[in-house]
Parts: sequence; C-alpha cells; structure tokens
Amino acid sequence: MTVSNATLHNEDEIRRKDVRVGDTVVVRRAGDVIPEVVGVILEQRSPDAPPFVFPLHCPACGAQAVRRAGEAVARCSGGLFCPAQRVAALCHFASRRALDINGLGEKLVEQLVEKGLVHTVADLYHLDIEQLMGLERMGERSAQNLLDALTRSKSTTFERFLYALGIREVGEATALALARHCGSLVTLMGLGVDALQQVSDVGPVVAEEVATFFRQTHNQEVIRRLQDAGITWPVVVGEKALPLAGKIFVITGTLATMTRDEAKSRLQAMGAKVAGSVSAKTDYVVIGENPGSKLEKAHALGLTVVAEEALLVLLGSGLLPLT
Repeated sequence: MTVSNATLHNEDEIRRKDVRVGDTVVVRRAGDVIPEVVGVILEQRSPDAPPFVFPLHCPACGAQAVRRAGEAVARCSGGLFCPAQRVAALCHFASRRALDINGLGEKLVEQLVEKGLVHTVADLYHLDIEQLMGLERMGERSAQNLLDALTRSKSTTFERFLYALGIREVGEATALALARHCGSLVTLMGLGVDALQQVSDVGPVVAEEVATFFRQTHNQEVIRRLQDAGITWPVVVGEKALPLAGKIFVITGTLATMTRDEAKSRLQAMGAKVAGSVSAKTDYVVIGENPGSKLEKAHALGLTVVAEEALLVLLGSGLLPLT
C-alpha cells in the first residue's frame, strides 16, 4: 500500500512532533480515511535535516498569510484575487444575499475559471455574449439572461456589496453595521483596527480581519475595477436618522406578501435590528401564518405583537407607531 499524502494538522503539531524536511515518519490511519503522521524515526534522520519553515505568504497568490492569536491555522488574506479561493469567492459574490446574480452557479463559475475568462469578481462584468455562448450548455438566451443579471446586480446596497466581498468574519449583520457606521467605502477603507472597534458589534478579531483585507493592494485594485464597472449603491443614511433606529424585531411564521428575508431587509433599511429569537429586549414580534412558540413567548413576556397587515403599513410609510 502506498500513502501519497498524510496530515500534519497545523504548524503547532509540526513543531511539537519536530517533523523536518526529508524525515522518515510513522503513519497511521486516523478516522475513516485520512492518514496521520504519528512521529519521526530519528535514527533515520539526516544530520543536516532542516526544520520546516511555515510560509509567511500564500503560495498561490503571494498575499500575507495571517494567523490570529489563539488560532491554529494561517489563512491567506488575498480573498478577492487568490486563485486557490477563486471559485468559492465568485460563488459567494453571486449568491442571493450578496450581489444576487441569478444563473451564476458553481458549475458555470468553474467553467469560467477553467477557461481563463474570469480571474476575479471584477472580470464578471467584462464578459460578452460570444464568450458565454462558447461555454458548455450555454445558448444565446441563457447567455443574455446572465448578462442581464450582471447588469441588474450593479445596483445594490453598500452592506450587500461589503458582504459580497467575502471578508472573513463579516456576515450580513456586520456588513450592515459597518455600512451604517462608516457611510462610505472610502471612509471604511481608511479606518484602522482601533477605529473599526468603535463600530457596533465589531471586536478586535473582526476589526483586524477588515483592516487586513482592505490593506491588500490587490483587493483595493479589484474593488476599484468593480466600481469602474458601474457597481453603485444609494447614499447610506446614518442609523440614528432612520425611523426604526434602535428597535428590535423578530419575524415568525409564514408571511403572505413577502419572504421573511425580504421583510428583514426592508426593516433593516429603516434602521431596525432583526433578531432570530424572542427576548425581553425585543420591541416587536411580527407574525405570519403558523407563528409557533415565538408567539407564545412574546405573549408571556408582554411584547407588542404585529400582524403582517400592520407591517405593510409601516414599511410603506414609516410612520405607524406600532403600539
């Protein structure tokens, strides 16, 4: 039996086991399939065997390899341009909660990457119909539909754009908080770690991830190209100026006129925070059909319960007091 690859887990394990370049090692089966390096046969070690030096930069793109305090792994910081992360970055960028590029699924992304048509997310906006029609199972109509979806995606929101960039530790809620706090991309890109920690719910780990991402010159270049391609968003209104600023909503049950994600997005656009569970801090519980236990808890806590009809009035005018 020949073992081609075996795991050493991480940098700390390599040092603990003192595994060096050229060593003869003992390997055992770990778990179901993955072979594990157990230790070194020191009697067979060459006197000049050099220790393994962990790379400080990603071998695929050259970006800084960052290992956070308390973590075992080092990660590439070149998310927007690293070829090893290309397919995943493109799929995330096109996902429904990001830029929502309908028709750009993983199989198509893989084709675009394999044929060298797309290297970063910015390249998506320079595709033409002839290039797309040259792909497998892509006719003229499908190609045009994708181009139309790309055009529609250029009109987005600041928080969706930030989320689409795929910055580690930045989910939808953090992207929204950054957008509301900073107001503009220029301001955000200029903030250091200390300033970023002034943003609601942003701690030192998230702040470091955001600062590191925007420090990368390649990431800056991709962002510039995205803006040159025409991606825009409305001017961000400060959170305190929005009509539902500081109010916490919970949505439960099935809504008849919109999905819960749509309701969440519209409430957030008015400054509200939308939580996943009911607590004493919840201001309003919006109920649809079959609301379940969240409604029971809302009644037990004496919270204000809002029907979908009242929510629609609120979203349309922003004036309903909801009391």
